[in-house]
Amino acid sequence: MENRNNGWSDGPQDYNHSYNFGGGYPVPDNSFPPPNGGETPPHQTPPYQTPPWQRKPKKSWGAVKLVALCLVCALIGGSVYPIYRTVAGSSTAIHVGQRTATELTTKTVDTEKEMTPAEIYDNFVGSTVGITVDLVGTNIFGQQVTSAAAGSGFVITENGYILTNYHVVENANEITVTFVDGKTYPATYVGGEEGNDIAVIKIEAEGLTPVVLGSSDNMRVGEQVLTIGNPLGELTFTETAGIISALNRTITMSDGRKINMIQTDCAINSGNSGGALFNIHGEVIGVVSAKYSASGSSSSASVEGLGFAIPIDDVSDIVSELVTNGYVSGKPFMGVGLGDVDEQAQAYGVPAGAVVNLVPEGLPAAKAGIQVGDIITALDGEAVSSYSELTAAVKAHTVGDTVTLSVFRGGEKLEVKLTLVESTPELQEIYDKARTAYEEEQAQKRQQQSRQGGYSYGWPFTW
Repeated sequence: MENRNNGWSDGPQDYNHSYNFGGGYPVPDNSFPPPNGGETPPHQTPPYQTPPWQRKPKKSWGAVKLVALCLVCALIGGSVYPIYRTVAGSSTAIHVGQRTATELTTKTVDTEKEMTPAEIYDNFVGSTVGITVDLVGTNIFGQQVTSAAAGSGFVITENGYILTNYHVVENANEITVTFVDGKTYPATYVGGEEGNDIAVIKIEAEGLTPVVLGSSDNMRVGEQVLTIGNPLGELTFTETAGIISALNRTITMSDGRKINMIQTDCAINSGNSGGALFNIHGEVIGVVSAKYSASGSSSSASVEGLGFAIPIDDVSDIVSELVTNGYVSGKPFMGVGLGDVDEQAQAYGVPAGAVVNLVPEGLPAAKAGIQVGDIITALDGEAVSSYSELTAAVKAHTVGDTVTLSVFRGGEKLEVKLTLVESTPELQEIYDKARTAYEEEQAQKRQQQSRQGGYSYGWPFTW
């Protein structure tokens, strides 16, 4: 699983930072031994609850990056309540915490009582899981290789739906889930949203104890929070405690995506990715996702106390759609692989923009006449200087919109009209197959160029 560098910002100043996802630590084996000498607390419902109700390490990045800072609002707003309304059925239900005396039409769990860290661990360690994945990739010689990585997750329904990070299960060939009592289950990938680093997997099990989802919007800086996860893939079911250090941190990922995060000083390490961030009421208010690293490697970070979690309110609707549909509906899709124009090329008069690296047949970009090597410099007259700016501009549109792309091709400027379609699993499968073939081709080129001391561009980003 890939370690990723990220930068963040939240004001007019500039900072030198890099970030790594907490997941992706190499696994010595696929076992998750129970803590405390093998003795495990039983799965149990917290005493204050109502009865349960039915219904890839790849490459190491270099020195820290300088990233401009900016404040943005949450990527996706909303509350946790739409989750229950959407997915509640005969056996699939997500527990939602309610700490105020409000008359509700949904079933809730009373979480008014504050809990000690020991009580939170005893009540919810059985709702957290260790996740190991077998990854299949391509090395620099164009050969397929397998590796293992580890992460964390937590149960969100009694019938086996589990929430984790997208990067924990990305490109996984096999997924195994382990509980604190030592029981293991094979898991299937239900769906994920890379832009928000969220994924849902499913195991065949009934009668599980799900976590209780709280509201990240109600949290304040200085409030105590706790995590339960699997740091290093070996120190399984470890609880760490801290406080909320900051809210609404805008983290700029290595590929240019921006994600709103909760900052915490809880100890977070490789293997914690996908784990639950609890408040002192035992509610999950975030999904652990990233940590700060001065060296570019999360496993050898020299700076501590800077961890990040995705606010649960930002992704509640996404989780709901992943459980019910397996994908996020209404997401506009161009069907094109993009990258940034190299700065050296720009020095020779090539314009800044989003360079097209991949155009699979049958997708909107190919139908519109976009070609590999095109540089998209504007969308509907608004200039874009990078692929991340182009994807942000596409997000502002809806499915069915026809946009005008300004294209630089072979020294000429063109305008191309493209109609955005909904991103569906079928269309994404077409793109993924084309990307796999492209990656294998690029791996062979890198092998040849490495022998000659050359350089090659990285793989494209999809949109």
